[in-house]
Amino acid sequence: MKIRSSLFGAVAAALVLVGAPAFAAESGGHDGRPSRESWSFAGPFGMYDPAQLQRGFKVFKEVCSACHSANYLYFRNLAQTGGPGFTEAQAKQVASEYQITDGPNDAGDMFQRPGRLSDHWPAPFPNDNAARAANGGALPPDFSVLAKARSYHVGFPGFITDAFIQYQEHGVDYIHALLTGYTDAPSGVHMQPGLNYNKYFPGNQIAMPKPLSDGQVEYSDGSPQTVDQYSQDVSAFMMWVAEPHLDARKRIGFQVMIFLIVLSGLLYFTKKKIWSKIAH
Repeated sequence: MKIRSSLFGAVAAALVLVGAPAFAAESGGHDGRPSRESWSFAGPFGMYDPAQLQRGFKVFKEVCSACHSANYLYFRNLAQTGGPGFTEAQAKQVASEYQITDGPNDAGDMFQRPGRLSDHWPAPFPNDNAARAANGGALPPDFSVLAKARSYHVGFPGFITDAFIQYQEHGVDYIHALLTGYTDAPSGVHMQPGLNYNKYFPGNQIAMPKPLSDGQVEYSDGSPQTVDQYSQDVSAFMMWVAEPHLDARKRIGFQVMIFLIVLSGLLYFTKKKIWSKIAH
């Protein structure tokens, strides 16, 4: 048994050591692979930064929401625990800025009213066909779970290293890289009409024009008003929209681990107490 345990430990250590150079290479963003950012919510004890989520919401509201929907986001979510930290009054104020189609009324007609906390975030287009028509045939993806739906290839043994360090932020790394990856097409690359070159997008040709530029969104907390900062903030906000209960999940997970450790100790000493006087 000891030999098996030692062998398993040696193999695990070797995998981690072998995976380390791969992780370092991946962090550099070479070969079109996104670099790994420092996210406050990364790791088993990571939590969302409410200030960053508020900045990301501002970028989403002022820039991204003109084309992208967020069908699973409700105005009330902005004031929930573990989110951007808005008060209920602030969330109501945000909701009231939008006109929501409701009805029918007593006359059988649909009507417009100010938004409420119970309303979901209004989509910029009434349907997919309208969205395609307004975007040259391309359908802007819904923001609701995009941070969990997107990723990039890590390969062996990198995915084993990620399992050991519990790195799960590939989606936000990719989104941040995509938003900062717009550049001029290299010489010799034939661009399709209406497409833009992006070094991180699969195929490198994307229908979405560069959405962000320095100074585009005004921050009131003194944070840098740069494309890189905007991209980090809105990527973090998208991660929260996709997994709004991350803080609670990690907190409960930690409490469960403590419980299991205490329970294991109690079981061990109970076993010692019961069986100590019985000859084996």
